[in-house]
Amino acid sequence: MIDARSQRWKTANAGVTSKVMELLRFIAAGSVDDGKSTLIGRLLLDTEAVQVDLLEAIRQSSERKGDERLNLALLTDGLKAEREQGITIDVAYKYFSTPTRKYIIADAPGHVQYTRNMVTGASTASLAVLLVDARKGVIEQTRRHSFLASLVGVPQMVLCINKMDLVDYSEEVFQKIRTEFRAMASRLGLEDVRCIPVNALEGDNVVRRSEFMPWYDGPTLLEHLESVPTESNIDQRDTRFPVQWVIRPQSAEYPDYRGYAGQVVSGAVRRGERVRVLPAGLESSVAAIDSFGTELEEAWAPMSVTLRLADELDISRGDIIVPADNLPRLSSELSVNICWMDEKPLKPRDRYLLQINAQRVSARIESIEHRVNIHTLEEETGIEQLELNDIARLRIRTQRPVCFDDYRVNHRTGSFILIDEGSNSTVAGGMIQVD
Repeated sequence: MIDARSQRWKTANAGVTSKVMELLRFIAAGSVDDGKSTLIGRLLLDTEAVQVDLLEAIRQSSERKGDERLNLALLTDGLKAEREQGITIDVAYKYFSTPTRKYIIADAPGHVQYTRNMVTGASTASLAVLLVDARKGVIEQTRRHSFLASLVGVPQMVLCINKMDLVDYSEEVFQKIRTEFRAMASRLGLEDVRCIPVNALEGDNVVRRSEFMPWYDGPTLLEHLESVPTESNIDQRDTRFPVQWVIRPQSAEYPDYRGYAGQVVSGAVRRGERVRVLPAGLESSVAAIDSFGTELEEAWAPMSVTLRLADELDISRGDIIVPADNLPRLSSELSVNICWMDEKPLKPRDRYLLQINAQRVSARIESIEHRVNIHTLEEETGIEQLELNDIARLRIRTQRPVCFDDYRVNHRTGSFILIDEGSNSTVAGGMIQVD
């Protein structure tokens, strides 16, 4: 279904773009010293995504440090503090491409105190690449990152069991770690898991197949990245079109034009379809779908288009256009999971602005239901406030009803941010869960 729609999108927009390549966003995470930066560096190097001058600079830096090999981690640890300490402390985005796909890698930090960075990087990912050291196996940080991936709904996961050379490329070690990880992932609801034995330093099973592990008959990491679905976190069933802008040219050429610009965040919208505008509940039909001066019969996620309706309705930014027979939920009481991202603690009765897509409304924290112990993954009750990087379940009441879907079904209409009204800073990212 997704491939067919992608092909129709390319055909409909043939006059606008000469070539449309698939894009896969994925996050790479792992504990400190598991070799994550080296793995990403190997992907960049072996797919020829590194410029010659940068490669020479890395080579010279490696020689000054006394490294016998090219230090691939320097291709990703771009911040000065990271280079000095040899760790990753912020989410860094790297890019590479193959003849068939483009890739965006969110390189997440491995330390506990940077939990919020992991959540940020995973929120838009279609896949998570998680590293473990073959000598250590599944550790606390592995469980933590797996939990965070399940929390934000990353649909696919790859476990790269790295440094296989340090365990003599043992199939027994690989099988033991794979069995333990899959059991843990299953408890978290992560069913789509692939395990790959690698040696990132030498490139074994990263881009090229390893001659040292003939017992492994699965794909290399790149082969797997080339084959996984790229839009698996887009809900293709429920059409949702948040209005970003109302277009009224009021010119002599278009005296009566009234369009509603935005992105189809899920599903598909068709000309002639009966729709409802929420939260007001007004009903009409789609008279036209405009895209770059061309009228389309249909538009699919994630296309950005302008809709014209058959009736003149009072519609403004923040409203959402949906099929008349497929409505999202509408409520002022929300049960949510959040990651707290501010130095100032969150307490019950505090007020913030809550924003879902273009909807923005005043909201109050009703209660803290529980906090997740990030070390044990247990739920802690009786919590009086949340600190930086805490993950918790809250009850929130909004000043007026908002439109939403369960995050597990629709990421775009089930996720939100909390904004401090005084500083206008984003203080939390959250996911709505329908009880």
